[in-house]
Amino acid sequence: MSPKEDAAERKQQILAAAAALFAESGYYKTTTAHVAKAVGVTQPYIFHFFRTKEELYLAVLKQAAERILHAFTIADAPPEQLPEAMGRAFGELLGDYRSEILLVMTSFTIPEPAIREYTRTEFELVFDRVKERFEKAGLPNAGMMASTFIGQGLALTMSELLQSPKLFDWKKPHEH
Repeated sequence: MSPKEDAAERKQQILAAAAALFAESGYYKTTTAHVAKAVGVTQPYIFHFFRTKEELYLAVLKQAAERILHAFTIADAPPEQLPEAMGRAFGELLGDYRSEILLVMTSFTIPEPAIREYTRTEFELVFDRVKERFEKAGLPNAGMMASTFIGQGLALTMSELLQSPKLFDWKKPHEH
């Protein structure tokens, strides 16, 4: 493996550890020293990739938001089944990248201006992507459907964070 590949892999390890720690302890209680310890590197090594804790947090959010946008872009189903297919794609992301996805879905709770602005922008991008997919599928009221879809994602996130599946049991098939 080349030094460039090693650095890219190490950066990914840092992002994964940071996501887990931020999800477990929160933004304010997690330090770059905690992340460095979890990865087995020095704190200055973390700063080689991310100048500040906020920059590291934003990088975790960016990666998660890109995963969500990608999943919603590639989800494929007949028009009447598209919302469910996109919901399943979100559920798979939550299963595979739980910490990252929960962070991006709750990052609006961090009052830091840069984080709030980033979160607002990303939620708007997700809304636009979902609405666009629904419009192209010919679904009626695409804007309202997109809002409802995002609202369900937030409810699912709350259910996961509170470890209360009865609030939104997305793991069991629902009867209609």
